[in-house]
Amino acid sequence: MTQKILRGRVLSFVAEPQGPEDTDSFVYHEDGALLIADGKILAMGPFDQVAPTAPSAAVVDHRPQLLMPGFIDLHLHFPQVQVVASWGSQLLDWLNNYTFPAELSFADAGHATRMATAFYDQLTGHGTTSAMAFCSVHETSAEAYFAEAARRNMCMIGGKVMMDRNAPDGLLDSPQSGYDASKALITKWHGQGRARYAISPRFAITSTPEQLEAAGALVTEHPECYVQTHLSENRDEIAFATSLYPEARDYLDIYEAAGLVTDKMFLGHAIHLEDREIAAMAERGAHPVFCPTSNLFLGSGLFDQGGLKARGIQSGIATDIGAGTSYSMLQTLNEGYKVLQLQGQALHPYQAFHWITRGNALTLGLAHEIGTLDAGSAADVVVLDAAATSAMALRMEASKTLAEELFVLMMMGDDRAVAQTYVAGIAQK
Repeated sequence: MTQKILRGRVLSFVAEPQGPEDTDSFVYHEDGALLIADGKILAMGPFDQVAPTAPSAAVVDHRPQLLMPGFIDLHLHFPQVQVVASWGSQLLDWLNNYTFPAELSFADAGHATRMATAFYDQLTGHGTTSAMAFCSVHETSAEAYFAEAARRNMCMIGGKVMMDRNAPDGLLDSPQSGYDASKALITKWHGQGRARYAISPRFAITSTPEQLEAAGALVTEHPECYVQTHLSENRDEIAFATSLYPEARDYLDIYEAAGLVTDKMFLGHAIHLEDREIAAMAERGAHPVFCPTSNLFLGSGLFDQGGLKARGIQSGIATDIGAGTSYSMLQTLNEGYKVLQLQGQALHPYQAFHWITRGNALTLGLAHEIGTLDAGSAADVVVLDAAATSAMALRMEASKTLAEELFVLMMMGDDRAVAQTYVAGIAQK
């Protein structure tokens, strides 16, 4: 068993920070060490305590940089890597003008494989080591997505979208074919290595009642799988969805009626919610996912993190590539901070970095595996340099505390602040 030690300033959260003074919510070692072997963290602590336990371990010295758990992104679209920064319109037009044409090309296995390599390079280059993503409707896209994740030994969640209406012919399956293809992909990939499957009806507009029922059958048959879809991103979307399901009490009820709403369900956006929907999500344990860069880019609205949290709802946070404009979870925090500021809600840097690490891991039920640097966790680590650019270095000259450094990273950082990313202990950049 080959061991190595990553040395640097080590930060890992053990609880959700309750405010700026909550230093008990994290572990921080000014001269820290992570002892790694076989893709796992064996020990975390001060370097002078960890190093003597493994005298033959090679030491990779990242001082004075900051070592944290790799970031976790809970909502993005693998087939949209080449439509990021497409000149804007609102949601439904953006889907028709940019997203659907791009996704047609993922029927080609060679294209899907090439894009998978590029997609994962972007994730790890921005410090993201785990994510939940939508593939296209084609099995080829899901195969490429999971195969590349397996090659890199990454903890990734995904699924082929199920769509049987309101999309181009080349992007449509059927209730039966969507069920059959998803079932086969679950059998092949869920639980293989670090992979997990997400049953993925795109959203109510692109699925008939029969297809949502088929997705619900998959949830019943495979309760270990996740569910991902979209909810209440845009008011026109809500009006269209509820017009297609006139018997539904509201948008969420469309998914409830199909048996999709569980504590393993992740609902992208969830901006314009009715009180009944909020109560139902709280009761069932479903997770809204905040996608600030895409919400601002498409002019969709402001996510009410504070209101949802007050109702006991645990939300995720994500980039939403490709309507999201950056793969960086640091830039996601930047925009998220501003969205919450507009609503009088504060996002302290302790809370922010907890959210993109342990917080997102908790929503997945995977905090025993990812999201922390605890012994036994996967050795998924990001190394951060808060002085990566000249502007950041100038600001850091006046930074006196860890909280200030984290705030500089979340407001000014991007992939340039990622000095190194490790997946299961293997350097990626």
